[in-house]
Amino acid sequence: MTYGLLLSADSVDFMVHGIFSYSFFGHEVWITTTHVSILMVMLILTVFAIIAGKKFKAATETGEMVPGPFQNAVELLLEFLSNTVTGAMGKGAPKFNNYISTLFLFILLSNISGLLGLRPPTADYGVTFPLALITFAIIHYSEIRFSKPLDLWKDKCSPLPPWLPIWLPINLISDLAVPVSLSLRLFANVLSGTVMMALIYGLLRWIAIGWPAALHVYFDLFSGAIQTYVFCMLTMTYISSARGDAN
Repeated sequence: MTYGLLLSADSVDFMVHGIFSYSFFGHEVWITTTHVSILMVMLILTVFAIIAGKKFKAATETGEMVPGPFQNAVELLLEFLSNTVTGAMGKGAPKFNNYISTLFLFILLSNISGLLGLRPPTADYGVTFPLALITFAIIHYSEIRFSKPLDLWKDKCSPLPPWLPIWLPINLISDLAVPVSLSLRLFANVLSGTVMMALIYGLLRWIAIGWPAALHVYFDLFSGAIQTYVFCMLTMTYISSARGDAN
């Protein structure tokens, strides 16, 4: 029975394929399905931004008072993102509105790209970790800019007095764990959904007809939206905490 399961597992496709390779300073580098998916997501977002920009520009120039369905949808999306960032970051929202909105749209479209037949880019740790590193860099830039050196030292030594830095190594490890936890949470949740659907289609084959659509709604749409919101909320929370009274 175990041997049969191993044989059937050969037909499972996790959509990780090398498309072509090239030599880079003597090393073989592969372009994979993840790279193609990222380019597709970026292309969709770029086309969406261009069309939305032209629609708003045309409406402004013509003085159109009644927006169309597309413009209404874009305005609702922008209002939701703006209110979310403002509610989480307060006075610092205008400085991070563009970054958080772009991050939200990229992660959301990446998470639900499985509905388009693509492998979600966020199911690759090489995508989620750089996103978390950007947040990590903004956090510590904000700490250095908006905190006095003595206050920063007190914070890293807390809860003990600054002249007794026993907790300093632990707090530093906690800081270094932020990008790891952020990236792993997003990566693991998206990857688990991708693996589950691949196993269903690969092992059940002709039995998996029709009803897996409900699972796609959960793993790709619902779970993808939740993970996008969690990643962005944690990003805003960490940055706001690092800015302190500056926000």
